[in-house]
Amino acid sequence: MSQPDILSPGIRRPLEALNFFMADMQAGIGPFLGVFLLAHGWQSGLIGTVMTIGGVAGMIMTAPAGALVDATTHKRWFVVLPGICVVLASAIILLSQTFWPIALSQVATAIAGAAIGPAVAGITLGLVRQAGFTLQNGRNQAFNHAGNVVGAGLSGLLGWLFGFGAVFGLAALFGLLSIASALMIPKDKIDDLAARGLETGDNRDGKASGFRVLLENKPLLILAAALALFHLGNGAMLPLYGIAVVATTHGDAASFVAITIVVAQTVMIGASIVAMRMAEKSGYWLVLLISFMALPIRGLIAAGFISHWGVYPVQMLDGIGAGLQSVAVPGLVARLLSGSGRVNVGQGAVMTVQGLGASLSPALGGWIAQGLGYGPMFLILGSFALVSIGLWLVYAPVLKPASAPLQPAPRHAIP
Repeated sequence: MSQPDILSPGIRRPLEALNFFMADMQAGIGPFLGVFLLAHGWQSGLIGTVMTIGGVAGMIMTAPAGALVDATTHKRWFVVLPGICVVLASAIILLSQTFWPIALSQVATAIAGAAIGPAVAGITLGLVRQAGFTLQNGRNQAFNHAGNVVGAGLSGLLGWLFGFGAVFGLAALFGLLSIASALMIPKDKIDDLAARGLETGDNRDGKASGFRVLLENKPLLILAAALALFHLGNGAMLPLYGIAVVATTHGDAASFVAITIVVAQTVMIGASIVAMRMAEKSGYWLVLLISFMALPIRGLIAAGFISHWGVYPVQMLDGIGAGLQSVAVPGLVARLLSGSGRVNVGQGAVMTVQGLGASLSPALGGWIAQGLGYGPMFLILGSFALVSIGLWLVYAPVLKPASAPLQPAPRHAIP
Protein backbone atom coordinates (compact mmCIF):
# COMPACT_ATOMS: atom_id res chain seq x y z
CA MET A 1 0.00 0.00 0.00
CA SER A 2 1.57 3.24 -1.14
CA GLN A 3 1.31 5.93 1.53
CA PRO A 4 3.17 9.10 0.56
CA ASP A 5 3.42 11.21 3.67
CA ILE A 6 6.31 13.62 3.20
CA LEU A 7 5.50 16.74 1.20
CA SER A 8 7.94 18.50 -1.07
CA PRO A 9 8.56 22.17 -0.25
CA GLY A 10 6.54 23.23 -3.29
CA ILE A 11 3.43 21.62 -1.78
CA ARG A 12 4.14 21.93 1.93
CA ARG A 13 4.82 25.67 1.92
CA PRO A 14 1.48 26.76 0.35
CA LEU A 15 -0.37 24.36 2.69
CA GLU A 16 1.35 25.76 5.75
CA ALA A 17 0.98 29.34 4.46
CA LEU A 18 -2.74 28.66 4.10
CA ASN A 19 -2.92 27.56 7.73
CA PHE A 20 -0.95 30.65 8.77
CA PHE A 21 -3.12 33.18 6.95
CA MET A 22 -6.48 31.52 7.53
CA ALA A 23 -5.87 31.77 11.30
CA ASP A 24 -6.42 35.52 11.35
CA MET A 25 -9.10 35.20 8.67
CA GLN A 26 -11.07 32.86 10.97
CA ALA A 27 -10.38 34.40 14.38
CA GLY A 28 -9.23 37.94 13.61
CA ILE A 29 -12.70 39.52 13.77
CA GLY A 30 -14.32 37.47 16.52
CA PRO A 31 -12.39 38.46 19.67
CA PHE A 32 -12.33 42.14 18.63
CA LEU A 33 -15.99 42.25 17.66
CA GLY A 34 -17.14 42.14 21.29
CA VAL A 35 -15.11 45.12 22.48
CA PHE A 36 -15.81 46.96 19.21
CA LEU A 37 -19.55 46.68 19.82
CA LEU A 38 -19.08 47.50 23.53
CA ALA A 39 -17.43 50.75 22.47
CA HIS A 40 -20.49 51.50 20.32
CA GLY A 41 -22.88 51.18 23.26
CA TRP A 42 -23.91 47.51 23.07
CA GLN A 43 -24.67 45.57 26.29
CA SER A 44 -22.98 42.22 27.05
CA GLY A 45 -26.19 40.23 26.59
CA LEU A 46 -26.83 41.59 23.10
CA ILE A 47 -23.17 41.14 22.14
CA GLY A 48 -23.34 37.50 23.21
CA THR A 49 -26.59 37.06 21.27
CA VAL A 50 -25.23 38.34 17.96
CA MET A 51 -22.19 36.09 18.33
CA THR A 52 -24.47 33.15 19.06
CA ILE A 53 -26.57 33.82 15.94
CA GLY A 54 -23.47 33.49 13.76
CA GLY A 55 -22.27 30.47 15.71
CA VAL A 56 -25.58 28.65 15.29
CA ALA A 57 -25.59 29.32 11.52
CA GLY A 58 -22.09 27.89 11.20
CA MET A 59 -22.97 24.94 13.42
CA ILE A 60 -25.96 23.99 11.26
CA MET A 61 -23.91 24.08 8.06
CA THR A 62 -20.70 22.38 9.19
CA ALA A 63 -21.76 18.74 8.76
CA PRO A 64 -23.39 19.33 5.33
CA ALA A 65 -20.30 21.26 4.31
CA GLY A 66 -18.14 18.32 5.37
CA ALA A 67 -20.25 16.04 3.18
CA LEU A 68 -19.69 18.39 0.25
CA VAL A 69 -15.94 18.38 0.92
CA ASP A 70 -16.00 14.56 0.84
CA ALA A 71 -17.87 14.56 -2.47
CA THR A 72 -16.13 17.39 -4.32
CA THR A 73 -12.96 17.29 -6.38
CA HIS A 74 -12.55 21.06 -5.91
CA LYS A 75 -11.65 21.21 -2.23
CA ARG A 76 -9.52 24.33 -2.54
CA TRP A 77 -12.61 26.39 -3.36
CA PHE A 78 -14.05 25.61 0.05
CA VAL A 79 -11.24 27.83 1.37
CA VAL A 80 -11.62 30.52 -1.29
CA LEU A 81 -15.29 31.21 -0.53
CA PRO A 82 -14.76 31.86 3.23
CA GLY A 83 -11.95 34.24 2.33
CA ILE A 84 -14.29 36.28 0.15
CA CYS A 85 -16.93 36.32 2.89
CA VAL A 86 -14.46 37.60 5.51
CA VAL A 87 -13.56 40.51 3.24
CA LEU A 88 -17.24 41.40 2.81
CA ALA A 89 -18.06 40.93 6.52
CA SER A 90 -15.24 43.27 7.55
CA ALA A 91 -16.69 45.98 5.31
CA ILE A 92 -20.21 45.51 6.69
CA ILE A 93 -19.07 45.78 10.32
CA LEU A 94 -17.27 49.03 9.62
CA LEU A 95 -20.19 50.52 7.68
CA SER A 96 -22.94 49.68 10.16
CA GLN A 97 -23.02 48.91 13.89
CA THR A 98 -26.75 48.16 14.07
CA PHE A 99 -28.02 44.73 15.07
CA TRP A 100 -29.23 43.14 11.85
CA PRO A 101 -26.35 44.08 9.52
CA ILE A 102 -23.89 42.82 12.14
CA ALA A 103 -25.92 39.64 12.69
CA LEU A 104 -26.25 38.98 8.95
CA SER A 105 -22.51 39.50 8.41
CA GLN A 106 -21.78 36.95 11.12
CA VAL A 107 -24.26 34.49 9.61
CA ALA A 108 -22.76 34.81 6.12
CA THR A 109 -19.22 34.41 7.42
CA ALA A 110 -20.17 31.42 9.58
CA ILE A 111 -21.95 29.60 6.76
CA ALA A 112 -19.10 30.14 4.31
CA GLY A 113 -16.52 29.25 6.94
CA ALA A 114 -18.27 26.04 7.97
CA ALA A 115 -16.36 24.10 5.33
CA ILE A 116 -12.90 25.52 5.91
CA GLY A 117 -11.94 23.12 8.72
CA PRO A 118 -13.07 19.93 6.90
CA ALA A 119 -11.61 21.30 3.65
CA VAL A 120 -8.11 21.87 5.05
CA ALA A 121 -8.21 18.52 6.87
CA GLY A 122 -9.35 16.83 3.66
CA ILE A 123 -6.68 18.53 1.56
CA THR A 124 -4.01 17.47 4.06
CA LEU A 125 -5.28 13.88 4.22
CA GLY A 126 -5.42 13.75 0.42
CA LEU A 127 -1.79 14.86 0.24
CA VAL A 128 -0.17 12.74 2.97
CA ARG A 129 -2.65 9.87 3.61
CA GLN A 130 -3.47 8.49 7.04
CA ALA A 131 0.14 7.57 7.85
CA GLY A 132 1.37 11.13 7.52
CA PHE A 133 -1.68 12.96 8.86
CA THR A 134 -0.67 13.29 12.52
CA LEU A 135 2.70 14.79 11.63
CA GLN A 136 1.46 17.18 8.94
CA ASN A 137 -1.63 18.19 10.90
CA GLY A 138 0.63 19.03 13.83
CA ARG A 139 2.71 21.26 11.55
CA ASN A 140 -0.46 22.81 10.13
CA GLN A 141 -1.72 23.68 13.58
CA ALA A 142 1.63 25.15 14.65
CA PHE A 143 1.50 27.47 11.62
CA ASN A 144 -2.17 28.22 12.33
CA HIS A 145 -1.39 29.32 15.88
CA ALA A 146 1.64 31.29 14.69
CA GLY A 147 -0.67 33.09 12.27
CA ASN A 148 -2.94 33.96 15.16
CA VAL A 149 -0.01 35.37 17.13
CA VAL A 150 1.14 37.55 14.24
CA GLY A 151 -2.39 38.57 13.32
CA ALA A 152 -3.31 39.46 16.90
CA GLY A 153 -0.09 41.37 17.45
CA LEU A 154 -0.61 43.36 14.27
CA SER A 155 -4.29 43.89 15.14
CA GLY A 156 -3.37 45.28 18.56
CA LEU A 157 -0.72 47.58 17.10
CA LEU A 158 -2.88 48.78 14.21
CA GLY A 159 -5.92 49.15 16.47
CA TRP A 160 -3.90 51.28 18.89
CA LEU A 161 -2.47 53.43 16.10
CA PHE A 162 -5.43 53.71 13.73
CA GLY A 163 -8.53 52.36 15.50
CA PHE A 164 -10.70 49.29 14.97
CA GLY A 165 -11.03 49.92 11.22
CA ALA A 166 -7.46 48.74 10.76
CA VAL A 167 -8.22 45.49 12.65
CA PHE A 168 -11.00 44.54 10.27
CA GLY A 169 -8.91 45.63 7.30
CA LEU A 170 -6.15 43.28 8.41
CA ALA A 171 -8.62 40.39 8.62
CA ALA A 172 -9.69 41.13 5.06
CA LEU A 173 -6.04 41.16 3.90
CA PHE A 174 -5.39 37.78 5.53
CA GLY A 175 -8.51 36.49 3.78
CA LEU A 176 -7.05 37.46 0.41
CA LEU A 177 -3.70 35.85 1.27
CA SER A 178 -5.52 32.65 2.31
CA ILE A 179 -7.22 32.54 -1.08
CA ALA A 180 -3.88 32.91 -2.86
CA SER A 181 -2.24 30.20 -0.73
CA ALA A 182 -5.07 27.72 -1.35
CA LEU A 183 -4.86 28.20 -5.11
CA MET A 184 -1.09 27.56 -5.02
CA ILE A 185 -1.61 23.99 -3.75
CA PRO A 186 -1.43 21.74 -6.85
CA LYS A 187 -4.87 20.24 -7.39
CA ASP A 188 -3.47 17.12 -9.07
CA LYS A 189 -1.49 16.22 -5.94
CA ILE A 190 -4.66 15.87 -3.83
CA ASP A 191 -5.92 12.28 -3.87
CA ASP A 192 -9.66 12.84 -3.52
CA LEU A 193 -10.34 9.25 -2.42
CA ALA A 194 -7.66 9.31 0.27
CA ALA A 195 -8.92 12.78 1.29
CA ARG A 196 -12.23 11.26 2.36
CA GLY A 197 -10.69 8.22 4.07
CA LEU A 198 -10.68 5.70 1.22
CA GLU A 199 -7.09 4.47 1.40
CA THR A 200 -5.33 2.26 -1.10
CA GLY A 201 -6.20 -1.34 -0.28
CA ASP A 202 -9.21 -0.34 1.82
CA ASN A 203 -11.87 0.90 -0.56
CA ARG A 204 -10.46 2.38 -3.74
CA ASP A 205 -13.71 1.85 -5.69
CA GLY A 206 -14.92 5.17 -4.26
CA LYS A 207 -17.97 3.74 -2.50
CA ALA A 208 -18.40 5.40 0.87
CA SER A 209 -20.25 3.99 3.84
CA GLY A 210 -23.69 5.32 4.70
CA PHE A 211 -24.05 8.25 7.06
CA ARG A 212 -25.14 5.80 9.76
CA VAL A 213 -21.45 5.02 10.24
CA LEU A 214 -21.25 8.25 12.26
CA LEU A 215 -24.02 7.18 14.65
CA GLU A 216 -22.67 3.64 15.02
CA ASN A 217 -19.16 4.72 16.01
CA LYS A 218 -19.27 4.79 19.82
CA PRO A 219 -15.85 6.44 20.37
CA LEU A 220 -16.85 9.18 17.93
CA LEU A 221 -20.09 9.85 19.83
CA ILE A 222 -18.26 10.02 23.17
CA LEU A 223 -15.70 12.39 21.69
CA ALA A 224 -18.46 14.63 20.32
CA ALA A 225 -20.30 14.78 23.66
CA ALA A 226 -17.14 15.60 25.62
CA LEU A 227 -16.19 18.34 23.17
CA ALA A 228 -19.68 19.88 23.17
CA LEU A 229 -19.57 20.28 26.94
CA PHE A 230 -16.01 21.60 26.87
CA HIS A 231 -16.85 24.27 24.30
CA LEU A 232 -20.06 25.25 26.10
CA GLY A 233 -17.74 26.46 28.84
CA ASN A 234 -14.79 27.53 26.73
CA GLY A 235 -16.45 29.44 23.89
CA ALA A 236 -17.23 32.63 25.81
CA MET A 237 -14.12 32.77 27.99
CA LEU A 238 -11.92 34.87 25.70
CA PRO A 239 -14.42 37.51 24.51
CA LEU A 240 -16.09 37.89 27.92
CA TYR A 241 -12.79 38.00 29.81
CA GLY A 242 -11.72 40.80 27.47
CA ILE A 243 -14.99 42.65 28.08
CA ALA A 244 -14.71 42.10 31.86
CA VAL A 245 -11.21 43.53 32.11
CA VAL A 246 -11.87 46.44 29.77
CA ALA A 247 -15.10 47.30 31.62
CA THR A 248 -13.34 47.08 35.02
CA THR A 249 -10.06 48.82 34.24
CA HIS A 250 -11.07 51.03 31.28
CA GLY A 251 -7.89 50.16 29.42
CA ASP A 252 -7.25 50.20 25.67
CA ALA A 253 -9.60 47.56 24.26
CA ALA A 254 -7.81 46.69 21.02
CA SER A 255 -4.37 46.23 22.59
CA PHE A 256 -5.73 44.21 25.51
CA VAL A 257 -7.65 41.78 23.28
CA ALA A 258 -4.52 41.42 21.16
CA ILE A 259 -2.54 40.45 24.27
CA THR A 260 -5.11 37.79 25.19
CA ILE A 261 -4.80 36.23 21.74
CA VAL A 262 -1.01 36.47 21.55
CA VAL A 263 -0.53 34.76 24.94
CA ALA A 264 -2.93 31.90 24.13
CA GLN A 265 -1.74 31.33 20.58
CA THR A 266 1.94 31.41 21.52
CA VAL A 267 1.30 28.62 24.01
CA MET A 268 -0.75 26.78 21.36
CA ILE A 269 2.24 26.62 19.04
CA GLY A 270 4.16 24.61 21.62
CA ALA A 271 1.06 22.65 22.67
CA SER A 272 0.36 21.55 19.09
CA ILE A 273 3.93 20.27 18.69
CA VAL A 274 3.71 18.44 22.02
CA ALA A 275 0.34 16.96 21.01
CA MET A 276 1.78 15.75 17.71
CA ARG A 277 4.64 13.96 19.46
CA MET A 278 2.43 12.53 22.22
CA ALA A 279 -0.08 11.25 19.65
CA GLU A 280 2.59 9.53 17.57
CA LYS A 281 4.08 7.92 20.68
CA SER A 282 1.07 7.01 22.85
CA GLY A 283 -2.11 7.98 20.99
CA TYR A 284 -4.75 10.67 21.43
CA TRP A 285 -6.51 9.66 24.68
CA LEU A 286 -4.13 11.32 27.14
CA VAL A 287 -3.74 14.39 24.92
CA LEU A 288 -7.48 15.05 25.07
CA LEU A 289 -7.77 14.31 28.80
CA ILE A 290 -5.15 16.98 29.56
CA SER A 291 -6.95 19.44 27.28
CA PHE A 292 -10.23 18.97 29.19
CA MET A 293 -8.50 19.46 32.55
CA ALA A 294 -7.24 22.92 31.56
CA LEU A 295 -10.69 24.57 31.45
CA PRO A 296 -11.87 24.23 35.09
CA ILE A 297 -8.56 25.65 36.29
CA ARG A 298 -8.88 28.47 33.76
CA GLY A 299 -12.38 29.33 34.96
CA LEU A 300 -11.24 29.42 38.57
CA ILE A 301 -8.35 31.78 37.82
CA ALA A 302 -10.50 33.99 35.54
CA ALA A 303 -13.09 34.38 38.31
CA GLY A 304 -10.49 35.35 40.89
CA PHE A 305 -8.28 37.67 38.85
CA ILE A 306 -10.15 40.03 36.52
CA SER A 307 -7.18 42.24 35.78
CA HIS A 308 -4.64 42.98 33.08
CA TRP A 309 -2.02 40.67 34.58
CA GLY A 310 -4.55 37.88 35.06
CA VAL A 311 -4.71 37.44 31.29
CA TYR A 312 -1.42 35.56 31.32
CA PRO A 313 -2.39 32.47 33.35
CA VAL A 314 -5.96 32.52 31.96
CA GLN A 315 -4.83 32.54 28.34
CA MET A 316 -1.89 30.18 28.87
CA LEU A 317 -4.41 27.58 30.01
CA ASP A 318 -6.53 28.32 26.96
CA GLY A 319 -3.44 27.73 24.85
CA ILE A 320 -2.85 24.35 26.45
CA GLY A 321 -6.45 23.15 26.03
CA ALA A 322 -7.09 24.46 22.54
CA GLY A 323 -3.59 23.70 21.26
CA LEU A 324 -3.79 20.05 22.26
CA GLN A 325 -7.27 19.70 20.78
CA SER A 326 -6.32 21.35 17.48
CA VAL A 327 -4.11 18.35 16.73
CA ALA A 328 -5.88 15.55 18.58
CA VAL A 329 -9.47 16.10 17.42
CA PRO A 330 -8.94 16.06 13.61
CA GLY A 331 -6.41 13.26 13.97
CA LEU A 332 -8.69 11.09 16.07
CA VAL A 333 -11.71 11.66 13.81
CA ALA A 334 -9.63 10.71 10.76
CA ARG A 335 -8.44 7.61 12.59
CA LEU A 336 -11.93 6.55 13.73
CA LEU A 337 -13.45 6.93 10.24
CA SER A 338 -10.55 5.60 8.17
CA GLY A 339 -11.88 3.41 5.36
CA SER A 340 -15.42 4.74 5.61
CA GLY A 341 -15.20 7.50 3.00
CA ARG A 342 -16.89 9.82 5.49
CA VAL A 343 -13.88 11.40 7.18
CA ASN A 344 -14.73 15.00 6.30
CA VAL A 345 -18.42 14.75 7.06
CA GLY A 346 -17.24 13.24 10.36
CA GLN A 347 -14.95 16.23 10.88
CA GLY A 348 -17.91 18.46 10.10
CA ALA A 349 -20.22 16.58 12.47
CA VAL A 350 -17.75 16.84 15.35
CA MET A 351 -17.24 20.52 14.56
CA THR A 352 -21.03 20.90 14.63
CA VAL A 353 -21.33 19.63 18.18
CA GLN A 354 -18.32 21.71 19.17
CA GLY A 355 -20.07 24.63 17.54
CA LEU A 356 -23.27 23.85 19.43
CA GLY A 357 -21.44 24.35 22.69
CA ALA A 358 -19.37 27.28 21.48
CA SER A 359 -22.32 29.10 19.89
CA LEU A 360 -24.46 28.83 23.03
CA SER A 361 -21.57 29.85 25.26
CA PRO A 362 -21.45 33.62 24.52
CA ALA A 363 -25.18 34.09 25.05
CA LEU A 364 -25.17 31.93 28.18
CA GLY A 365 -22.08 33.63 29.57
CA GLY A 366 -23.26 37.10 28.60
CA TRP A 367 -26.60 36.79 30.39
CA ILE A 368 -25.03 35.12 33.45
CA ALA A 369 -22.51 37.97 33.66
CA GLN A 370 -25.26 40.53 33.31
CA GLY A 371 -27.28 38.88 36.10
CA LEU A 372 -24.66 37.51 38.51
CA GLY A 373 -21.42 39.23 37.58
CA TYR A 374 -18.31 38.10 35.75
CA GLY A 375 -16.75 36.07 38.60
CA PRO A 376 -19.64 33.58 39.01
CA MET A 377 -19.98 33.39 35.24
CA PHE A 378 -16.39 32.19 34.79
CA LEU A 379 -16.82 29.56 37.54
CA ILE A 380 -20.00 28.22 35.93
CA LEU A 381 -18.47 28.08 32.46
CA GLY A 382 -15.35 26.31 33.71
CA SER A 383 -17.40 23.63 35.48
CA PHE A 384 -18.82 22.20 32.24
CA ALA A 385 -15.47 20.58 31.42
CA LEU A 386 -15.71 18.48 34.60
CA VAL A 387 -18.39 16.44 32.85
CA SER A 388 -16.09 16.05 29.82
CA ILE A 389 -13.38 14.69 32.10
CA GLY A 390 -15.86 12.26 33.66
CA LEU A 391 -16.95 10.93 30.26
CA TRP A 392 -13.34 10.52 29.12
CA LEU A 393 -12.40 8.55 32.24
CA VAL A 394 -15.55 6.37 32.42
CA TYR A 395 -15.26 5.33 28.77
CA ALA A 396 -11.47 4.94 28.78
CA PRO A 397 -11.69 1.17 28.00
CA VAL A 398 -13.49 2.04 24.73
CA LEU A 399 -11.52 5.16 23.88
CA LYS A 400 -7.94 4.07 24.55
CA PRO A 401 -7.80 1.30 21.90
CA ALA A 402 -9.46 3.57 19.32
CA SER A 403 -6.98 6.35 20.14
CA ALA A 404 -3.86 4.18 20.03
CA PRO A 405 -1.02 5.22 17.71
CA LEU A 406 -0.62 3.67 14.29
CA GLN A 407 2.19 1.22 13.70
CA PRO A 408 5.13 2.98 12.02
CA ALA A 409 5.00 2.74 8.23
CA PRO A 410 7.65 3.50 5.60
CA ARG A 411 7.53 7.09 4.44
CA HIS A 412 7.54 8.11 0.81
CA ALA A 413 8.10 11.60 -0.47
CA ILE A 414 5.60 13.36 -2.72
CA PRO A 415 7.48 14.94 -5.62
